[in-house]
Amino acid sequence: MKNNLTDMKCLDIYLSGLNKEEYNEIKPKVEISKVKTTPLVSWDIFMDDYYIRLIEAKKRMEIEQVLSFAKKFNWKNDLDLAFSENDYEALIVTDKNQNIIWVNEGFTSMTGYSKKFAINKTPKFLQGEETSVKTKNRIQEKIEQVTPFKEIIVNYKKDGTAYNCEVKIIPLFNENTTHYLAFEKKIG
Repeated sequence: MKNNLTDMKCLDIYLSGLNKEEYNEIKPKVEISKVKTTPLVSWDIFMDDYYIRLIEAKKRMEIEQVLSFAKKFNWKNDLDLAFSENDYEALIVTDKNQNIIWVNEGFTSMTGYSKKFAINKTPKFLQGEETSVKTKNRIQEKIEQVTPFKEIIVNYKKDGTAYNCEVKIIPLFNENTTHYLAFEKKIG
């Protein structure tokens, strides 16, 4: 028997399907002591699928939370389209004065700051020494223009580590702009 990974996986599957009598019959033909054990492939497949489903469920819950805000504030934006077009790690919803009213768990993972800490602050607390004044001014101008935009800004994690953050901001409106939704991800 060849001793490669594919053969071992097939052998594992084959042997697991045998009853005791069948196994005892084939046991002398299989050199168990020379076979290196490897993790069960089926467990790896299960965990990969489980992890993917877990991430998808979290994203659905985040979207549902933003949609509940949309209902509460009567936003007219096509949020389904916004979510389908934007990849993100962190989601931030601010009021029209840019005070944070909600962040997702990805925000905490990306920045190190808890949801509780972020609420009622502006995203400026993420900025620091290397944050470009020109970039901050461009962001402020675009917010005042009340149009969607994308920028890259240097932000800081709670531990002081700087990172490049791609920010896509969408004004949320009913008759007037009432809030902003930011899709953020670390780049570079």
